[in-house]
Amino acid sequence: MFMKKWMISLLIVITILAGCGTPTIEEEQIDAPTVDNTTEETMSQENVEPAEEAEPAETTEDDNFAIATVNRVVDGDTVNIELDGQEETVRLLLVDTPETKHPNLPVQPFGPEASDFAVEKLAGKEIQVEFDGPERDNYDRLLGYIWVDGENFNQLLLEEGLARYAYVYDPPYTHQDEMKQAEQRAREAEIGIWSIDGYVSEDGFNHEGVEDDPQENQEAEKPDDDVYYANCTEAHEAGVTPLYEDDPGYGSHMDGDGDGVACE
Repeated sequence: MFMKKWMISLLIVITILAGCGTPTIEEEQIDAPTVDNTTEETMSQENVEPAEEAEPAETTEDDNFAIATVNRVVDGDTVNIELDGQEETVRLLLVDTPETKHPNLPVQPFGPEASDFAVEKLAGKEIQVEFDGPERDNYDRLLGYIWVDGENFNQLLLEEGLARYAYVYDPPYTHQDEMKQAEQRAREAEIGIWSIDGYVSEDGFNHEGVEDDPQENQEAEKPDDDVYYANCTEAHEAGVTPLYEDDPGYGSHMDGDGDGVACE
C-alpha cells in the first residue's frame, strides 16, 4: 500500500517537471516576433537615392571672340568699333603700319596706302575681334586680330606689304607662324614697305633719308587751309579722326579738353 502511494507521488512529480521543461518548436514560433520582409525591402528601397542624371554640357560662346561693327578707320593698324553698344578702339595685334596721324612724325611712306586699304576692307563692316593674350594695352585700347569676310585682316596687311610684324610682347601667339610667313613673302617680293631699301627697321620705319617722289612729298607737306569741320560728326564721317593740332581741319572748338587732340 505504501509502495503504491509512493509510486503515484513519483509519477505526479515527473509530470510536473515535464510541464516546466523547454518549450517546443511550435511554442517558439508562436512567441517569436513576426518579421515583415516586404516592409524591410520597401524601407531599403526608399533609403537608396536615385542615380543623378548626367546634365548636358553647356554650350557657351568662345570668350576669345567678340562680334562688333567698324565705325571708322583711324589708320592702318587702329580702328574704332562698336562693341556691345559701346565705342571701343582696337589696336591690331602683331602689326605696325607707317604713321599718318602721329603728332610728332610726318606722314610716312605707305601709311596712307595702309589706311586706304583698311577703309576698303573694314569700313562699316561687321567683324570679329579675336583676343590673344591681354585684352588691352596701356592706352586702354583693345588688342586683337580682326576677322572680316573670313580673313585675318592683320595678316592681309602683312601680305600686302603695308605693315611689319612687330610688338611681340607675350609669345607664343595663335597666328604668329602664318603671319611671319606672310611678312616673309612680301619681303621677298619687295612690295609695299619692302620696296624701299633701309625703310623698315626693328624699331619702326626709317622715314628720314628715304627718297620718295618729290612731288608726293610736296603734296604731303602742303597744308590744306581750306579744310574745315563744323563738328566731330563731320570729321568722323570724313574718316580723319582723331585730329591732332597740326592736322588739316583741326579746330579748338572740337578739342573739349584742350589737349591738342580733337574728336578722340
